[in-house]
Amino acid sequence: MAEPKKIAFLVAEEGIEQVELTDPWQHVEKTGAVPRLLAPKLGEVQGFNHLTPADTFQVDVPFAHADPMDYDGVVIPGGVANADFLRMDRHAVAFVKAHVAAGKPIASICHGPWLLVEADVVRGKMLTSFPSLATDIRNAGGQWDDLEVQVCTMNGWTLVTSRNPDDLPAFDRELIKAFGL
Repeated sequence: MAEPKKIAFLVAEEGIEQVELTDPWQHVEKTGAVPRLLAPKLGEVQGFNHLTPADTFQVDVPFAHADPMDYDGVVIPGGVANADFLRMDRHAVAFVKAHVAAGKPIASICHGPWLLVEADVVRGKMLTSFPSLATDIRNAGGQWDDLEVQVCTMNGWTLVTSRNPDDLPAFDRELIKAFGL
């Protein structure tokens, strides 16, 4: 019997839009895959319901010790602060670059694509996000559209993106397909 697939969820220490972490996490678990929480350091990270602090979550692996080749897929939840902190973390950026270079799929929702922009991996890709990222995505060479979910297989790897928590049913459905779960 094959080992279950491992899916990395990349988050900062705070500002994570909680439902964009927990909802895909539960869908990944239901398939029998193993979700793992990666962050700048071990300890707890803080989820938020928009701007209100919510639950905390235990980190499994710090970015600096995470090998992208150990994971079959990556999920990047949103949250303005989460995404802004992530794109400033050189280990998170390097993780995404290596994952993409290996042709592995990524699913990113809301403000999460800021990390993809920073990693310079959206060039030639079609994606969606929270509308305020549209100009950043276009300036980084991506094509942006206001869609519930966008699946792009261009450039040798699959990217699943959505705009906000309202899009989670479509986002979850497509990331499960993209990860082969």
